[in-house]
Formats: sequence, structure tokens, C-alpha cells
Amino acid sequence: MERNELKGHGSMFAANFMWGLMSPVVKFIFLSSVITPTLLVDIRLLGAAALFWIASFFTKPEHVPHQDLLKLFFAALLGIVFNQGVYTIGLGMTSPVDASIISTSTPIFTMIIAAFYLKEPVTAKKVLGIFMGAIGAFLLIMSNGDSASTQDGNIWGDIICIIAEVCFASYLVFFKDLISRYSAITLMKWMFTYSVICIIPFSYTDLVAVDWASLDADLILALSFLVFGATFFCYLLSPIGQKHLRPTVVSMYCYVQPIVATCIVVFYWGTSSFNLIKIAAIVLVFLGVYMVTRSRSRAEMEAFEAKKKETAAV
Repeated sequence: MERNELKGHGSMFAANFMWGLMSPVVKFIFLSSVITPTLLVDIRLLGAAALFWIASFFTKPEHVPHQDLLKLFFAALLGIVFNQGVYTIGLGMTSPVDASIISTSTPIFTMIIAAFYLKEPVTAKKVLGIFMGAIGAFLLIMSNGDSASTQDGNIWGDIICIIAEVCFASYLVFFKDLISRYSAITLMKWMFTYSVICIIPFSYTDLVAVDWASLDADLILALSFLVFGATFFCYLLSPIGQKHLRPTVVSMYCYVQPIVATCIVVFYWGTSSFNLIKIAAIVLVFLGVYMVTRSRSRAEMEAFEAKKKETAAV
């Protein structure tokens, strides 16, 4: 495995580890009844935009042409506004179990879109790996039972979560070349700025109505984690993975999230315990990621076919 590829895998694992921690933290925040889903999106976007602009003052400036700035606007819509923002709203309308199960569909959507747009081959190994990971993630989510659910599922919330996953899969595929041209800080500085511009006009009244002085220390700590850890840190690492890995491989790391959430349920909340089902599920997830990683890309398939033709000609 090349150094850049290894860097991509490490970045995606770390980002999805933090996103896995985010689910129980968001659950805690919503239980407070002070922060609404829309308001939580505002806090994340504003906080991350500010942090990326501050970070940009300490890095080498990059010139971004006007045509790429326009592309970054649409990347922000798909990768942040219609993904994180819409998903958070959907999560507030449906159960965490439903939302978690729906999130396992991202690699499937990514594989389909990449097959049409990037002409990436849909190999047997890739399909098997995706479904192994999906089954593992599904078993993990369902094995937590009632401990993972705080409300009943809602069809409209489920549909919103599905739309969010399709948007993120589209973002991974459509903007891979653009992401490869710039640093993570430059990309995210503009993408979060555009995201704030898009969403604040619709939620400004909620933002100014909050009595910030009345928030308790635990809630402030949870919000700080979401802004610094699950947003700024994760979106700093995610473009590194997107730059060095294929879109389908990147999307497979979403299966790390239910593993982390399950560990929180077992070791922190103590409302569940490890059993053979959970162990088998985790093994399936990592085997699935490995199989997709080892599947051939379009470039590798083309090189293989060219070599076969050369051998046949000789």
C-alpha cells in the first residue's frame, strides 16, 4: 500500500471515528430540549467556518479561480448543506436507529453514481464488500435494541435522511477532481462559508432567540465537541481521504460509525454488552472495507486489459 493511500485510509478512519462519537452526543443535546436540530446545524456551520478561516491565516494562501469557486458552492450544497444539515433535521424527525440504518446505504449510492459518472467498474468483490459491510452495520445497530432509540421512526424523517445520503454520495463522486487540487483548509474555508450563507437566512430567528448564558456546562462541552471535533477536525481530514482514495472506498468508512456508537453504548452508557453478534458484525464491517479497498479501479482494469492484449499480441 502506497504512503498516500495509507494516509487516506488513516484520515477517513479518524474522521468517521469522530462522526461515530457524534451520534450519542447529538442525542444528549436534543434531550436537553434547548437546542433544536436547525439550531444545531447553525452552530456547527458557523463554528467550523470561523475555525477554517482562522486556520487559513496560518497556512500558505491558495488562489482559487472563479470557476472553481462556483464549483465549491455546489460542492458545499451537496457535501454540507444537503448532507449534514438535512441529515441532522431528518434525525430530529425520526429515530436514531432508522437514521443509522439509512446511513449504511451511502456506499451503495456511491457505487451506483460512480459507475455511471466515473465509469468505475462494479466488480463482484466490490459489491460483496459493500453488502458485507452493510449487513455488519445493520446487525450492530439492531443489536443495541431499545438503547439506541428515543422515539418512533417517521417516514418523512426517513426520506430526508435518504436524500442526505444520496447528496453525500454525489458529492464524493462529482467533486473528486476538484478536491484533489486544493488543500483541505482552502476547500473547507469556502465550502463552510457558502453553507452558512445558504442556511442562516432560514434559521436566523432561532439563532438569536437562544439564551446562551443559560446553557449549562455539559451542554456547552457537547456543543464544543461537535464544532471542534465532529465538524472542524473531521472536515479537515475528510478531503485528505477523498484526495487519495476512490469514492466508493471513502464511503465504506461510514460503517466505522456504528462500531464507535456501539462501543459508547457498551462501555460508557452500560445499557448493552458485547456478544457474538456484535463481534461478528464488526468483523463483517472490516472485511467489507478490505474487500472494497482491494477491488480494482477503472485505471487498474484498463491497465490489466492493455497488458492482456500486449501478451496476446506477442
